[in-house]
Amino acid sequence: MGFWYTRTPLREFLHANDLANACVYLLEMDNPPDLVNLGGRSEISIKDLAKLVARCVGYEGEIIRGQTKPDGTPRKLCDTSIIRGLGWKPKYTIESGIRSAYDDFPKGLQSGKIRL
Repeated sequence: MGFWYTRTPLREFLHANDLANACVYLLEMDNPPDLVNLGGRSEISIKDLAKLVARCVGYEGEIIRGQTKPDGTPRKLCDTSIIRGLGWKPKYTIESGIRSAYDDFPKGLQSGKIRL
């Protein structure tokens, strides 16, 4: 498993089910805000994400970093204060989202919903 450069940039993730839940939440409001940002509100470094994915899928091999590519933006985090102020929050953590996606993958292949 390999990743670019230092693996220190921080990223935020949102599970697709949380995105769908937020959309329904907003659509059911009488007077929803015109614009909102959606995010998991939890940051993780690329390095820690690689370790988490490896742990979730049972990968025990080496994780290496490519030193020839740039890191990109050091931090990407959404300001979710508007939707959180309305009472919405995501249900999935980064780890539970990865585990859910990994566990659902074989089911998607069997049902034909996922094709390789």
